[in-house]
This record gives sequence, structure tokens and C-alpha cells, in this order.
Amino acid sequence: MKFIIIFGPQAVGKMTVGQELEKITNLKLFHNHMTIELVSPYFSYGTPQGKRLVNLFRQEIFEEVAKSELPGLIFTFVWAFDMKEDWEYIRKVSALFESRGAEVCYVELEAEPTERLERNKSPHRLLHKATKRNVEWSEQDLLSSMEKYRLNSEPGEITHEHYIRINNTDKSPKDVAQLIQDRFKL
Repeated sequence: MKFIIIFGPQAVGKMTVGQELEKITNLKLFHNHMTIELVSPYFSYGTPQGKRLVNLFRQEIFEEVAKSELPGLIFTFVWAFDMKEDWEYIRKVSALFESRGAEVCYVELEAEPTERLERNKSPHRLLHKATKRNVEWSEQDLLSSMEKYRLNSEPGEITHEHYIRINNTDKSPKDVAQLIQDRFKL
């Protein structure tokens, strides 16, 4: 089994790359907004209830996939590198899959802020992420998170054996998915 974690800042292309990777592998995509959008009609993700429910649903899905016969899973995540809790979350989820014999692969995406602001408004993103349809709010959230958090790693900070960092500012999602497939032999 392979567990692929695609991480990077908002609107970097995690979901879209994951969708393309799903097309060329036998892995299923579980992008982070699948649970956020499920919970958001009842509780905002920023509330304690929203976070608890999102994490509960994700954990249950991870546990079931890890013990299943599925060939693996692609998961997307916004990792704040300056938050101890995010490091611990990635360790915990990785350990769950590794304990079942899965190979965990880290894929970090980065793109120029101007490109991310454009992607933030894309019809494809808005189709799959209802909570981002207020583009003015979403853009402000993207900009403020850039100031508040460090959403890409420092060079050499991630020492995981199965890791790749890709600047996808000028790369298509299909090309990025191909790079990932080739790197991890998916």
C-alpha cells in the first residue's frame, strides 16, 4: 500500500494534482475539503466542533483504508510548518499507515503567490470547494495565512526518505502527477 500526502499552501494545486494522480494510478483521492465541506453546513471548520468532526471523519477513513486491501490513498493537507500540532498530525497519520506496512510518500507543492491567487478563483476549485466560493473572503484568508503561517518547508527540513518538492507554478497538474508517479513508482 502507498499513502501519498500532498501538502502545500492554499490554492497551490493539491486537489487538482491529486485528481490527475488518481487518474494515472490505482490510488483513490481523499482531498482535505471532502470532510470540511461535509461538516461546514453545520459547523465552520474554524470552530472546535468543526475541527473535531473533520478530524474524526478523517481518522475513521484513514483507519479503514489502512487495514483494507486498497492499494493506497492520496491525501491533501495544508501543513503549517511553524505549528507543532501539524507536525504531530502528519507523524500520527504516517505512523498509522506505516504500522500496516504502507509506504508513506510526501509530496510538497509550492507556487508563486500571484499564481495561487489566480488558482483560488478557478471554476474547477470553486466547483469542488463550496467554502471557497466567497472569493473575496477566500483570497483574504489565503493572504492572511501567508503572513501568519509558514506553509512550505525550509530546504532540508523534511528528511523523510520518500519525499519530493515540486514548484508547480508553470507546470500542469498532469505533468506534476506524472513526476510523482515516476518518483514513487506508483
